[in-house]
Amino acid sequence: MMRRQIELFFTALMFYTRVPCPGWVGHSEELLNKSTIYFPLIGWLVGGVAAATYWLLLYLFSPDIALLLSMVVSILMTGAFHEDGFADVCDGFGGGWTQLRILEIMKDSRLGTYGAAGLGLILALKFLALNSVAATPMPALHSVVPLLVVAHALSRGTALTFIYTHEYARANEDSKAKPVAKKISLTELLIGLSFGVLPLLAYAFWLRNPWLLLVLLPLALTKTYLGNYFQKWIGGYTGDCLGATQQVAEVVVYLFFCVVWRFI
Repeated sequence: MMRRQIELFFTALMFYTRVPCPGWVGHSEELLNKSTIYFPLIGWLVGGVAAATYWLLLYLFSPDIALLLSMVVSILMTGAFHEDGFADVCDGFGGGWTQLRILEIMKDSRLGTYGAAGLGLILALKFLALNSVAATPMPALHSVVPLLVVAHALSRGTALTFIYTHEYARANEDSKAKPVAKKISLTELLIGLSFGVLPLLAYAFWLRNPWLLLVLLPLALTKTYLGNYFQKWIGGYTGDCLGATQQVAEVVVYLFFCVVWRFI
């Protein structure tokens, strides 16, 4: 049983990141589908490495440079997997006016104007939001460092909910994301969400600030809006939609904490 869960975790790690995995880890559609519960847990790793990078580089560089390099590290770890999905969604929904055309554009590997503009803007927004948090009187170990872990975990948990609540829009098409898109049970969803929420709970308990839990409200609104939008235009979601949701949700978390540290 334990070996099975370890194999599922490494399968998720192999699919969602470029971190080397043991050679004995197999690959199958069943493993890939079951491994989705560990998607938010991958956020712990990516966010943790980004946080450690930021904290260590503060001893060498200015906070701006340390922050930018931590973002570079997180992108390298995932191979820009989710950023690519966000750019594809910007291109597809920006340039397509029918379900077929939107799906066709999203599948095109070329980056268009909407994708380039959207990607540049969301990366800039991430940097500026985190920079705003870093500018608060709180030390880095109480602000940016834990926030990176919280945001990466919560954003992946938000994306995971689509697999339970919505249908995959490319049902008749071969896709590398199709095994991930197979429906998960309520139990699997709750396990995955627990991985997503646990860093937030720990952070709120550590700072003894229950107001931090309110970040779940804008995340729920974000998921609802994106879910309705995707459903209206393409009748469900795709792997690119999951990546876009992760990126948007991550920024929502950063923006929420900008407000929290300013007014609370």
